[in-house]
Amino acid sequence: MLASVVVGSGIAAQRLSPGQTGLQLLENAAVTAAGLYVIILIFGPISGGHLNPVVSFVDAAFGGMRWQEAAAYLPAQVSGCVSGAIVANVMFAQATVSISTKQRASGAHFLAEVVATLGLLLVIFALTRSDRAHHAPAAVGAYIGAAYWFTSSTSFANPAITIGRMFSNTFAGIAPSSAPLFIGAQIVGGIVGFATTKLLYPTITPGQAATVVLPHPDTNNKPTSKPLEETR
Repeated sequence: MLASVVVGSGIAAQRLSPGQTGLQLLENAAVTAAGLYVIILIFGPISGGHLNPVVSFVDAAFGGMRWQEAAAYLPAQVSGCVSGAIVANVMFAQATVSISTKQRASGAHFLAEVVATLGLLLVIFALTRSDRAHHAPAAVGAYIGAAYWFTSSTSFANPAITIGRMFSNTFAGIAPSSAPLFIGAQIVGGIVGFATTKLLYPTITPGQAATVVLPHPDTNNKPTSKPLEETR
């Protein structure tokens, strides 16, 4: 669903606003922000809303889930994004699979993806630390919508969606030759995000981390129900 929203809105923007790149980006960003909000609401109670491998593995590093759980999410995240891009292609009568030729690899893009991923992690874990995880759907959607504009990479911030977007040669696509740079930057952003979160919020507990992205059952550390004052 995430990839369908991102890719589908990109195709629609191209058709509705031909030749107007800024307007296309605005339409793509607005729809993605709104769609991400709704998708997290749908899947949060089931899986925690883990749509992003970097978020899942950083959460495991904080003790919010077992490492094998984070690894189990990975194939679902990647295959979901690939299939979502294909569904978007078909909905708009495009070729079922069309490998993107949109080159995005540069030093500026690398830095932008590090910043985008770092910011996403700070949003999620700041809410977790302050017992405001219920704000995550809106906050994550708003952040990604904003990061479409303040980063030169348009804030992929997610290795799974990066892979999925290779399979659509449309506005939201990314060439396979550019994808490794983006994924590498996202991993670096995840490491920096983990370290920065530890610096800013050194008292995050495994119980709090278990509420990422939203509280969900079947974790080795149940979400804490203690008031914020008791966790300091």
